[in-house]
Amino acid sequence: MEKRNFHITAETGIHARPATLLVQAASKYNADITLEYEGKSVNLKSIMGVMSLGVGANTDVTIAADGDDEKDAMEDVAKTMKEEGLSD
Repeated sequence: MEKRNFHITAETGIHARPATLLVQAASKYNADITLEYEGKSVNLKSIMGVMSLGVGANTDVTIAADGDDEKDAMEDVAKTMKEEGLSD
């Protein structure tokens, strides 16, 4: 299992556009990928799940990937987080 913590630096948090890009990045992989925020965990491949968390600015989230392609999945998701200015 791969697990990483991210500090959300974007002023608007994880809103619709970056959430969609994160879901698209995660959906390319077979691994189970979850996003955890304030004790709640959702499937990162589900736009409704990600949006339901309401992740705001200056908060911390944990993303975990478990499966045969977990390392590649985590690298891609981390890259998307950085490219979209969500996390540093």
